[in-house]
This record gives sequence, C-alpha cells and structure tokens, in this order.
Amino acid sequence: MKQTPLYDKHVDLNARMVDYSGYEIPIQYTSIIEEHNAVRNSCGMFDVSHMGEFIITGKDAGSFLNYMTTNDVSTLNPGDAQYSAMCYENGGIIDDILVYKYDDQYMLVVNASNLEKDFNWLNQHKPDDVNLYDVSQETGLIALQGPDSRNILNKVSNVDIPELKFYTFTEDNVDGKSVIIARTGYTGELGYEIYADNNTIQKFWDAIMETGEITPCGLGCRDTLRIEMKFCLYGNDIDETTNPIEAGLGWITKTGKPDFIGREAVLTAKENKTRRLIAFEMTERAVPRHGYKLIFQKSEIGFVTSGTQSPSLQKGIGLGYVQEGIHKPGTEIDVNIRGKMKKAIIVKPPFYKQGTAHL
Repeated sequence: MKQTPLYDKHVDLNARMVDYSGYEIPIQYTSIIEEHNAVRNSCGMFDVSHMGEFIITGKDAGSFLNYMTTNDVSTLNPGDAQYSAMCYENGGIIDDILVYKYDDQYMLVVNASNLEKDFNWLNQHKPDDVNLYDVSQETGLIALQGPDSRNILNKVSNVDIPELKFYTFTEDNVDGKSVIIARTGYTGELGYEIYADNNTIQKFWDAIMETGEITPCGLGCRDTLRIEMKFCLYGNDIDETTNPIEAGLGWITKTGKPDFIGREAVLTAKENKTRRLIAFEMTERAVPRHGYKLIFQKSEIGFVTSGTQSPSLQKGIGLGYVQEGIHKPGTEIDVNIRGKMKKAIIVKPPFYKQGTAHL
C-alpha cells in the first residue's frame, strides 16, 4: 500500500490504520465520537494527502474545463475555488471535484479512487494547446476543520486567515516553499485545506500540532461528519450510475452555460425524474447501513447509500435513493435491517444545522 507524507506522524500517534484507495490512512486515533465532537466543538485535523491533484495550463484551459465539468468555470476569478463534477455523455458521474483558479493555471482536486480514470478522461478530451499534469505524488494535503480552525491557522501562517472568504484560497510561504490555503471542507464546519509539497506539509502538520489546540482525526469521523451534512461520498451516494439531478447536485450543474459533456442527459433527467437521494432519520433505535432496503407501505422503494449513528444527534441517520414522489420530508418509511422493519422518517437536510462553515 502507498503511504502519505504524514504516515510516520500517524504511527507515532498510535493511529489505527486502514487501507483506503490503496493508501494506509488513519481511521481513528482515539475514538470516532471523540474526534467527531472535536471538529463540531473546537478543531480537528485530517491527513487527506491521498486525494489527487492535477494542474491544467494553456490559453484554452478555462474553456476546456468548462466543457469537461458541470459547474461554470467562467465565473471564477483568480483565488476562487469551486465544487463541481465530471459526467459521461449519459449523465453518469465520473467524479465530484474541486476546481481552483490561479492567475495562469487551474488545479483540480479529485478522489483518490478515481485518479487514474479522471486523468485519462481529461487527457482523452484535451486540445493540443492545453497541458495536463498529475502532481498528486508530490502534493500533501491537510484539512483543518472546526469553529476554532481560523484562530489556530492564523497563529501558524504568514497570511491574514480571517480575510479568507468561503470557497477562496491564498498562497503562503514556508521556508521559501509555496503553501496553498483554501477555505473549503467536507464537515459543515469552518475549515481550511492546506496544500504543499511533501516535506513542507510535514512542517505545517507539526506547527499545528504544537499549538496543542487541535485533535488529530481519522476517516471514521470524516464519514460521520459528512453524512450529518448530506455531503455525497463517491462510490456510495454518487457514481457512474447516478446523475447530478437525482443526487441533489443540480446546484453545481449549470445547464444554461455552453455545452458540457453530459448536458443533454442532464436536461433529460431534469424532465424525467425517476428517483431522488433523500435524507432520513431513524425513529426507532437502529443504525442504517449501506445496501439496506428502504420500504414504503410494504413495497421496496430504494436502498441506503450511506448510514451511521450520528454522534451529534445521537440517533441513526442515512442517505438513500427512493422513487420520485416518495421523497418528500415528513414521509414515513421503514428500513429493512437484517429482516426487521425499523421505522424512519424522511427529513430536510442537513441533519446537523449548527455548522459554522459560512461564519
């Protein structure tokens, strides 16, 4: 398995390591609940160096990316970040991604499990005057998440962190090396993602740890945090068999812009909705898990894509696809948990509504 540049840091902290997309990544250091609550109430730090990063340059890089992605790249100014997706011609989601616009280039951040597929897809479609580089192996990535993240990061960086607006980024300098600090995240809390070369990311990790004000966090609580916000996980809630409309990603799918791959299929999906990704809470004591069947009036209407026991709400919560028309909040459903019907109710997301991301 591959190791991130912060692997030794995790071993020193006695983290429990697991295989994730071919990388040895910490799933937890102490407990998932403790780490989850640290992010909600103070600050947690994640190693997400397994994510992939591509650099795109060339005079037509912007129009190329606008054709390849669902969101509108033309609206970005230098220093802006954008959540987006790439689709096949049939509307199936190749990956959900982040797009960063620099003065003279773009950076795409992709899921580790899709790195090779994404790179090949972009490479197949790029014009000759656009250059595509995979810089994943030489790029480390830390996510600092929680209401205290702004103050902590401000102590260890050389830029004015409080001035950084949501979904923008800036460049810092550590010992002459470039560090990109973006105000983004996957938890629903105020947070930042920090990109640097492998040696520099180790220094940044150490500097943040030395403040004594953060909790190192693993993938276990990253999952519970994102489910509480109804943030999709590729491979669970979205994949090549789902389209952005049914996944609730219409807000990053700009059908009014010039053509993009999958546009016609997305327009058709808008007109002919057949299912929806819904959020539901258990009203009985039970924990829904991926693959469990969802039932309405004794008929199967869909399945769970993500589920967990919510540390914030202290109840079972889940996401799942159900038939169009049975997706509205307030609808009572059942979850088939190992042959036993457990009651649940469809709710309006997010489950956790006290997040600090926009503050």
